[in-house]
Amino acid sequence: MMRTIEVFEPALCCSTGVCGQDVDQALVTFSADMDWVGGQGGRIARFNLASEPMAFAQNDAVKQFLHVVGSGGLPLVLVDGVTVLTGCYPDRAQLATWAGLDVPASPGLSAAPEGARLLAITETSGCCADGAGCC
Repeated sequence: MMRTIEVFEPALCCSTGVCGQDVDQALVTFSADMDWVGGQGGRIARFNLASEPMAFAQNDAVKQFLHVVGSGGLPLVLVDGVTVLTGCYPDRAQLATWAGLDVPASPGLSAAPEGARLLAITETSGCCADGAGCC
């Protein structure tokens, strides 16, 4: 069964991580992982608070999250409307699992940083180093 993954990001100047002088490797990796999921037929969408505020305002789960936690808790990942991860970006294996795809082999995955909340049990976790945007 194919599920829908939605990623609600903090206000970023770009989604790729390749803007300005500082490249955010977590965003570069996440962009590639999203492309991979989409290429495998997975349903995944990404929303940036700066450029798509209506997506945040029109989703009750996201509105409630922002009301309680604030934008500092982003990114927020929903699978079929249910919160599965907050405070960091998921890795390819997590995305594949949530999308109902075969999980790729991924050696050397790192642990979630302090402050990240993994709300679904998965075999792996990997998140961005500091949750910072690309600017």
